[in-house]
Amino acid sequence: MSFRVDLDIFRGPMDLLLYLVRKHELDTADIPMALITDQFLKYLEVLELLDVNAAAEFIEMASTLIEIKSRMVLPRGGEELEELEDPREGLVERLLEYKQYRDAASILEEQSRRWQRRLPRVANDLPPRRPDLAGQPIQELELWDLVSAFGRVVRDAQVVQPTSIIYDETPIHVHMQRIHQRLVEAGRAAFSEMFAPGAHKSSMIGVFLAILELVRHHDVRTEQYDTHGEIWILPGENFGDDLDLSNVDTYGSDTPEPSTAPKPR
Repeated sequence: MSFRVDLDIFRGPMDLLLYLVRKHELDTADIPMALITDQFLKYLEVLELLDVNAAAEFIEMASTLIEIKSRMVLPRGGEELEELEDPREGLVERLLEYKQYRDAASILEEQSRRWQRRLPRVANDLPPRRPDLAGQPIQELELWDLVSAFGRVVRDAQVVQPTSIIYDETPIHVHMQRIHQRLVEAGRAAFSEMFAPGAHKSSMIGVFLAILELVRHHDVRTEQYDTHGEIWILPGENFGDDLDLSNVDTYGSDTPEPSTAPKPR
């Protein structure tokens, strides 16, 4: 099974870089390149698993980080009397500019939420159209928090990978139904427990994308009570016992009609 993952403008390499700076509480003007580069490459490994074509811009940024890191460790003999140019200067300038736009977008988004709560929804006079499922934001935890958790699951699974590998081609909607049913019965589910030990990468990617679909479009939320603790998948306020699969993004696989979709046992 082939999966396609689209990352919108606020999910690109600069967004990941800004997330890493905030996560490690770093000074934007004095970024430790060794730490940031190593962390960036770990996320890149996971993105290449999801969609190697979508990772092109991230690979370019990784090359830039490695180049800056190497320039900072090179000896600079005979240059003591000259004012040295900081190789991070251009990157820091781009990051600060991106942060301004990202902060402005967050302010506008929050203002939009407040207005939606104050004003009644008017009739929609737009023609019917299929929503861009891949372009809608994930709430609660950031996307990179989930990518980081998924990366840990993949690395742990590689350690216990069985000698006989069975490829899994389970459609996305089947994973969604299983997770949805778990939430209906138990009220919450641990992110790490959604991945079977020794599962093939294609199966783990399917489960991960199913979680994203539930979070984006089926009022499922994610919470983490401790920075390095377990991520919990929880039903939202409007979570229902019935799962509507009419608009699910199948990422290239087939999805049965909602009325005939079997419920997991």
